[in-house]
Amino acid sequence: MTTPDLALVFPRPPQEVRAALDQLQQVEDAGLPLTGLHLLDRPWDPATCEPRVRAQLWPWLDRVAAWLNHTYAWQTAHAIPSCWPRHPHLLHELAVLACLRLAAADTTGPHALEEWHRYALPAFHARMAERLGIGCPPGRHTDWPARSWAADYDSRPASAARRALFDADLAVEGGHR
Repeated sequence: MTTPDLALVFPRPPQEVRAALDQLQQVEDAGLPLTGLHLLDRPWDPATCEPRVRAQLWPWLDRVAAWLNHTYAWQTAHAIPSCWPRHPHLLHELAVLACLRLAAADTTGPHALEEWHRYALPAFHARMAERLGIGCPPGRHTDWPARSWAADYDSRPASAARRALFDADLAVEGGHR
């Protein structure tokens, strides 16, 4: 019988991720205007990160997902599937959850971590279960069920129909209803 790890340590962010978070904290602490925020890497929003940061962000998030599964996934609905990078909603939500957990642990008291346990983690689990349903059992990725709906939305006829409605609205507005 193996002995469980009673206190698995939350994965430390790698150097580039930590540096990005520290830089953002310095901007906040200095009270600088946030006009240049779009130029800074924000690890909770992976699309804002330069490739050098994302190169370290993805393995860190993978370690965070494993940590969450080992620490909090008692029920299968709370288990993050191994194909999580193929689910954009999980990718984005996991990045936010990881950064919130890191920030909560960096405080001088337990309140932020209590809020993470009370609000962020259960909300993450609820949204994951709602979006995945029973999809993606171990070893079997379920492809995007709404792919045909997205393809229709992106199609030329659908785009043209929406544009025609927008143009018609502007034409009516130009005539001052």
